Amino acid sequence: MCGITAIYSPQEDIHTECARSSAEEMLDRLAHRGPDDRGTRTVGGHTWLGHRRLSIVDLDGGHQPLGGTYGDDDWSLVCNGEIYNHQALRGELPATAFGSSSDSAAALAVLRTDGPEGLHRLRGMWALCAATPGGRFVAARDAIGIKPLYWARTGTTVHFASELRAFAPEVRPTAEIFPPGHRWSPEDGLRRFAAPVPERGRAADRSGVPQEAAERATFESVADSVRRHLMADVEVGVFLSGGLDSGVVAAVAAETYARQGRRLKTFAVGTEGSPDLFAARETAAYLGTEHREALLDAEAAREVLDDVVACVESFDASLIRSAVPNWFLSELASQHVKVVLTGEGADELFAGYGYYHERHAAPEALDAELRRTVGGLHGLNLQRCDRVTMAHGLEARVPFLDHDVVAHAMSLPAHMKLLEEDGMEKGHLRRAFTGRLPHHLLWRRKEQFGTGSGAESLLSPLWDTRVTDEEFTAAAAREDAPVLRSKEELGYYRAFRKALPGVRPEAVLTRFATG
Repeated sequence: MCGITAIYSPQEDIHTECARSSAEEMLDRLAHRGPDDRGTRTVGGHTWLGHRRLSIVDLDGGHQPLGGTYGDDDWSLVCNGEIYNHQALRGELPATAFGSSSDSAAALAVLRTDGPEGLHRLRGMWALCAATPGGRFVAARDAIGIKPLYWARTGTTVHFASELRAFAPEVRPTAEIFPPGHRWSPEDGLRRFAAPVPERGRAADRSGVPQEAAERATFESVADSVRRHLMADVEVGVFLSGGLDSGVVAAVAAETYARQGRRLKTFAVGTEGSPDLFAARETAAYLGTEHREALLDAEAAREVLDDVVACVESFDASLIRSAVPNWFLSELASQHVKVVLTGEGADELFAGYGYYHERHAAPEALDAELRRTVGGLHGLNLQRCDRVTMAHGLEARVPFLDHDVVAHAMSLPAHMKLLEEDGMEKGHLRRAFTGRLPHHLLWRRKEQFGTGSGAESLLSPLWDTRVTDEEFTAAAAREDAPVLRSKEELGYYRAFRKALPGVRPEAVLTRFATG
């Protein structure tokens, strides 16, 4: 897990003192993403690559940039993320193409063997920039956008970075989200190479599968993904929210660690007496994990608001509201592990939100809405998940959003994701993990994280005293302002503009109509 930056200039003037100074400053602004190592390289005069490293795999040999040892046609690469099929690729590609045991070396091997056209072979969460001395350049991002990447143009120069804050103030007005599942090169422009939902993720493919067989397949798919996401040369923990999704992840991870003679570390956050905290505590006790808690209080939550908004690089109220408890959770976990697994993505795959069933009750409509929201996760929950953890030098992994899990889940007939007779959501997923958690925890009704942790009750009332009705009405009426839905959101918007002057709000804001 890392932070990357790159600057590409067709004028081949990247080696000038001014250009190098600007590039170094970009990388310095991402120091929090990679406290363990720092690497830079000028490639052929047209590209500058920068890398900040959080050491997770190949602790001694994973320094980046990688490559660049075989002349003008060889690729130099910086990569942020984890490539989970790197061992499989080592059996498919020439051994000489890798150069190290780092998982990122698999991306380098693909470029050396197949060129940018081969990037669809990578499975995991990743964003990369790569160049050859001979003038080639490519930037790309994983299919769902689990790992962040932004780009900005100034004249003929193109800038890339893991976070908006990395860009110089004069560059920020042109900054945009680099689209997931795409690659860009000066020769070919922007091209899609992978969709958020794989082609085989079609409900029609499994329409005749019996319910019990589908549930067994769901268990195997999710459990296999959790086991693969435990890949690391450091210890991996789990964020426990007290809900179904993180409980499922923790159950598989705890069992896997127990077979290795190890004890899983879990972490939870909430206000004293909050329902999520109690449920997480009970889950941890049942699984026998080494459990720790971070307690939220109003004063501490309010003190970090500006830092959280600057970190998440958004002003969406629901996103910030859930990011605040995650801030304290990440701070706690980073003192004990370098990697955590989370339950992100399960709601979008298995229809966990109430609005899905209220507004898209027909199976065909539900399936279409699930696909839409999976495709937009990069600008919402995944943005919060990445930024808040990386602000504390912690890597977050999302096993539910593994390529194979997404393909399986979206191939299930949509009627299997409808509400149970008693109105309970995600019945299919709950039945798939019968026996892995206590029944009352497995069938506990969902609460939004900001609500269940108690964060909403701490934060939302704050803005009635900080923002007047007149201020909100005036701000909402401004033609150049984004759509602001509450006083709370106006407060976050002000913090956003202060932290990231010059960034266009429309370049970062993603909305889902979740009710």
